[in-house]
Amino acid sequence: MLKADQVSALHEFMPNEEAVNKALKAVRYPGYSRDIVSFGLVKAITASSEAVSVRLELSTPDAEIARQIRAECEKVLQALAGVRQVQVEVKMAGAPGMAPGSPWAHQSRVPGIKRVIAVASGKGGVGKSTVAVNLACALKRLGRAVGLLDCDIYGPSIPLMMGIHEHPTLNETEQIVPPANHGVKLMSMGFLLEGDTPVIWRGPMIQKTIHQFVNQVAWGELDYLVVDLPPGTGDAQLSLCQTVPLDGGVIVTTPQEASLGVVRKGIAMFEKVNVRILGLIENMSYYTTPTGERVEIFGHGGGQAEAARQKVSFLGEIPIFIAIRLGGDQGVPVVVSGPGTPPGQAFLQVAEAVERSFG
Repeated sequence: MLKADQVSALHEFMPNEEAVNKALKAVRYPGYSRDIVSFGLVKAITASSEAVSVRLELSTPDAEIARQIRAECEKVLQALAGVRQVQVEVKMAGAPGMAPGSPWAHQSRVPGIKRVIAVASGKGGVGKSTVAVNLACALKRLGRAVGLLDCDIYGPSIPLMMGIHEHPTLNETEQIVPPANHGVKLMSMGFLLEGDTPVIWRGPMIQKTIHQFVNQVAWGELDYLVVDLPPGTGDAQLSLCQTVPLDGGVIVTTPQEASLGVVRKGIAMFEKVNVRILGLIENMSYYTTPTGERVEIFGHGGGQAEAARQKVSFLGEIPIFIAIRLGGDQGVPVVVSGPGTPPGQAFLQVAEAVERSFG
């Protein structure tokens, strides 16, 4: 008979469900940065003695994707200590009980919201949030009902730029009532944090939060929900695309090649998730000195040229104006403080171009 310490040692090298689940988080869905566990594709795990059995359900009919995922699962599970036998069952779209589709098959429209527009950039520092804020306010000035959702969970800036820091409340149905300023309804992680408290979360928590911000907020009737995405092509972008169908994506860039190079990644991201690209906006296009001299600090025309190369619309250019920066710092976007000024007019023209893109 085994002694207690021998039994304990034996269990230490036996596979368990927690270890299997952790190992499967290393398996990415082909073409994306998210793992199959956070996508919700792992439906059952059985671990006993030296054998591990896993059941996956994919909503794609693509046999090659299923093959790749099965192979990766087998590889990571066979590497677990104590595992001698691995069985990976993969159910695909078209199998009994499975609906056709993709990882985005569970998207659903939000009642009352006519259009959802995502503002994205391939890299940080291009003024994406500034564009999102002023685009939302410009659409409002054009007579539309507008909401603005800050999906930058780690670095929310919308509360500062929109000049509001109050905590949201709950209504009688326990939906979040979004604060509003300048006629735009707002939701941001920044409303839920105290001071400079950092958000230290993994992907699944981001997915859950974005789902709540879309579906558990009392947005009411909106013509547009403008979504400010974080830079890059990571968890927040994928979570949003999983949660709600996007009616269009806007890419913000600056004229220099360093920014234009990652524009292509942003375009490729939207194409992968079947989101129509409304067009490119070139921010920080040029600066006009007090004497009237035009200075192209970051070059000029790169955004329009890239839009032509990518065969997407060019929605407009935003020159460098001190008033734009001041508006963001003071919580009064330039479209609100000076709609008739050159910077205000630049954003209004972009908003009109966005509207025209819907016909």
